[in-house]
Formats: sequence, C-alpha cells, structure tokens
Amino acid sequence: MAGALDGILNGAEPAKCREAPIHANRKMRVIVVGAGASGIYMAYKLKHCFTDVVLDIYEKNADIGGTWLENRYPGCACDIPAHNYTYSFEPKTDWSANYASSREIFTYFNDFVNKYGLRGYINLQHEVVGARWEENKSEWLVQVRKDVEGTILEQRCDFLINAAGILNAWRWPAIPGIQSFKGKLLHSAAWDESVDLTGRVGLIGNGSSGIQILPQVQKVAKHVTTFIRSPTWVSPTLGMELHEYTEEEKKTFRDQPGALLEVRKQGERAMAAGFPIMVQGSQTQSQMKEHMKEQMKQKINNDELANKLIPDFALGCRRLTPGINYLESLSLPNVTPIYGEITQVTPAGCVTEPGVETDLDVLICATGFDTTFKPRFPVIGREEKNLQVEWKDEPRSYLGLAASGFPNYFMFLGPNCPIGNGPIIFSIELQGSYFAEFLNRWQKEDIKTFDPKPDAVNDFMEQKDLFMETTVWKTHCQSWYKNPQTGRITALWPGSTLHYMETLAKPRYDDFDVTYASKNRFAYLGNGFSQHEMNHKVDTTYYIREHDDGTSVFGNLFSTYNAKDFGNKLTEMAERGI
Repeated sequence: MAGALDGILNGAEPAKCREAPIHANRKMRVIVVGAGASGIYMAYKLKHCFTDVVLDIYEKNADIGGTWLENRYPGCACDIPAHNYTYSFEPKTDWSANYASSREIFTYFNDFVNKYGLRGYINLQHEVVGARWEENKSEWLVQVRKDVEGTILEQRCDFLINAAGILNAWRWPAIPGIQSFKGKLLHSAAWDESVDLTGRVGLIGNGSSGIQILPQVQKVAKHVTTFIRSPTWVSPTLGMELHEYTEEEKKTFRDQPGALLEVRKQGERAMAAGFPIMVQGSQTQSQMKEHMKEQMKQKINNDELANKLIPDFALGCRRLTPGINYLESLSLPNVTPIYGEITQVTPAGCVTEPGVETDLDVLICATGFDTTFKPRFPVIGREEKNLQVEWKDEPRSYLGLAASGFPNYFMFLGPNCPIGNGPIIFSIELQGSYFAEFLNRWQKEDIKTFDPKPDAVNDFMEQKDLFMETTVWKTHCQSWYKNPQTGRITALWPGSTLHYMETLAKPRYDDFDVTYASKNRFAYLGNGFSQHEMNHKVDTTYYIREHDDGTSVFGNLFSTYNAKDFGNKLTEMAERGI
C-alpha cells in the first residue's frame, strides 16, 4: 500500500488491475522446427486446444512427413506394428500389413494433415539455420533459410519447439576412399529411385535399413555382396511375425466396433511385455535369447555364417528388428555375405581385410545417422551458450525435453526419450501434451520464462545412469543407444512406457526457474471475475452436487485445454455490462 501511495505522491500513474478476468489469454507466438510426426502433432494440439496463438512450422523438405518422406529405399518400412504406429486417437483401418511401408506411413500423416487443416501452419522448403535467445525481450530470434531463394528470414517467438527428430542427419561411413568410388554411391536415407540395381550391388551395414534393403535388392540384382561388420539380433518376436491383412480383416476393422481396438491393444501389450527382457540376468531375457538364437539358426541355415552373425551379447542390447526374409536371403545364390571390416573403397569397389577386392556397379551405404542429439543448427541460449557445443561430449537434458540455460525451448524425441523402448508415436503425444501444459500456463499466468534448473538436470542424469546399470543396454555390445565417448545410455528412457506416461502426467514446476512478465506475479488475477462468468452457456454452479462423485470440486475449470470454451471474451463481458 505504501508503495502505491508513494507513486501517487511522486506524480506516477497509480497501478491498476487489468481489465481482464483471471486466466485471460495473452497472444503467444510459437515456432516449431520440422513437420514430421512430432511437428504435425504439435500443430494439431495447438489448433484444437488453444486460442490466441500464432504458429509457424518450418520444414526443410518439399513436403511434410520427415523420416517417411526422406526414406524411400527398397523395402523401407516401420519395424513397429502399423496399428501401433498411429496417434492413439487416430487409428487406420486399412493398413496393408502389420509392418507398413514408408509410402503408406507417409500417406497416413499426409491424410492427417489434410483432415485437420494443418497445412496452413507449415512453411515447406524453409530450413531453420539458427536460433538465439534474447534476454532483454524474453524471446527467441530464429533464422530461417528459404531454399528456393536462399534468403534468410528472421522470425521471433515466445516458444521454440524443436521437432526435427533424431534419425534424419544421415552420414557416409568413415571408410578411406568412399568418395573415390566411380560407380553409383547411394545412402539409404538419400535414395535415388532412378538408379539401376540390376548389376553388381554392394551393401554396407546390417542395421535396420540394411536388413530391409537386402531382401528387396536381391530380387533384381545380378549379384549382391553384403558387407557385415558386426553380429546383431534379427528375428520377429513371438506373435509379431509378418502378416498381410485381407480385405475381410480390413472390413472387420472398419465395421465391427471394438475389433481394431483390441488388435491395437494386443500389439501394445506385446511390446510392453518386452520391457522385462531388458533387465540384466532376468529369466525373460535368458528364455527369449535362446528362442531367438534357434530362430536365427534355422533361417540362416549355415552353421559357419550363423556362428558369425548370432551375437553373444544380450538380446536387446542393440535395437531388435523383425528382419523379414533377411536371414533367408543370405544363403541365396546371388548373395554373398562378407563378414568383417572394409579397409578401403576404390574406384572399382570394396577391399576387405584379406586384401580381396570386390568389383561393384552400385554401392549402398545403410550406415545410419548422427545420433549425438546435438541440434542441427546453432541454438544460442543464456550467456551465449551454444547447445551444439554444450552437448558435444554428452547431451545433458531435463527428461529429454529441455535444456538448462535455454528458456522456453523444448524438444521432441530428445536424449533419453523412449525412442527404442516404447511406442514412439504415443511418446510424441505425451511430449506434446507436456509442452502444452507450459504453454497454457505461460498464456494464462503472465509467465515470462521457464528454464530447467541445473540441479534438476543433474539429478535426472544421475537417476538415469543408476537405472541403466541394471539393464542389458549397458553390457558390452556396440549400439547407437550409447554415447561412444562416455559409454552412457543417451537414447533410451530409464523405464517402461507406463513409467514414462506417469512421469510426464504432470509437470514439476519446482524443477524450473520461473520468471514473470509483470513485477507482480498475481497480476493475472485481473478484474476479479472468473472466465466462467463470461459465458452464458456455462453452468456457473457446476460445483453444487448431490453426493461426492469422487472428482475434484474444480471439475475441469483449470484444465490445460479450456481455452476454446473459456477464452478471453471481453466483448461478451461488455455486452453484459460487466
């Protein structure tokens, strides 16, 4: 009171309550990087659950889809059952098979964008090339390159959400002479569909992409030489074998209530049941390892090759893949597997350890991606810290979603998310809903910044590392799940799917440094009215009940996503004479 009186005596304008009800929205500007599954979901969430938002999504490619636009190599498919590779609320009844092709998956996301009218938010052929936090304005300055003209745009936003994904920065293998090859050099993630594959084809890599490519290329190639650098577990788990859906099954999914839902639930249960396998020394791990070993032996049908290809490390230490027809292809007449390192690539082909050169017309590199989790563009936060530099040796994040010193910055599929040990599309939903909690509070409570506390990051990293010591992921196999410099697990969540879901169910705001746009943190209380009182159609006595029904007396009044019903309706208030 004394402060307000002093202001009046000194001739200053006295402080006033805002002419707005409690929780009135502020205009919010959001920039999302990438229009793959994550960016598309964020657009859906913001459009259908928020008002007063300016949203821009910048996508470097000529179309939406991310991974499923870029990856078009022969046999490219998702190794997660298709009915479980959808948004939880948006099933698809007509998948051709339980392992869907990249083109089918692209169509699913393209149809989703069109159905919900999201394309207007997406700027294609616009690549984000830099972002800088401006402390004095509490906003991000984002640089965007328009690929067609090459010009740089500068856009500002209150929240920057990186949805660029993890498996998209492909790389050539570090083999001497790789660029000297005079035949056609291909990477699985930058496929040229015009290339003739009928001659002598070399294939480097037996990860997920290489395993899918071999069975398809051998059908058309005169000969395929597949260079295998390390053993890996390849075989569908029980109940997850390839299945092509009949027209009758699709009709049942479409017309019979509950039929598709049960299939989806069965698939989810099967994937969740695999989590105990990841515990070191568990009976489930031992039993499944023996089962997979026998499956692989039968399919390889060559004891010498089986001894090289079947791992001695724990099942699940590297990513499991169904490998449809991969092992069977290794013994076909036009396929030669060579186990060991390539020492050199020459203009004519590949040289392996014994000094034997294999002449090739085409060389396919299915050799993976940059999985360091560093952002693909400079992200400059507080104190001029560049996240690319900060994460050079190890990505230290808050729950894989945010980074200390980078306010109002969130990331989908960041380090230690369930990218390899949970349903990835549902994880994206959980992350988007979690981000929405912060965005909603920023809009309604006059927040200026959210920044994870360093201690919270350190505690999460410590807990994550302690858990990982109990898992097969920390055993002696090489895997992109691990940080090659520290040996720590950087790509997986320290728990099950339900564990992740419960972790993200409610933000722990005490883990964040929270600052306010106003000097008074309660300025958002406004003119003393509730938003309920602005709407004639709302029951303002909703809290009066005949019995305790087990729900909060607040109902969904403070639900994150009430903006559509209880947004800032000052005009309506004026009409009512308030």
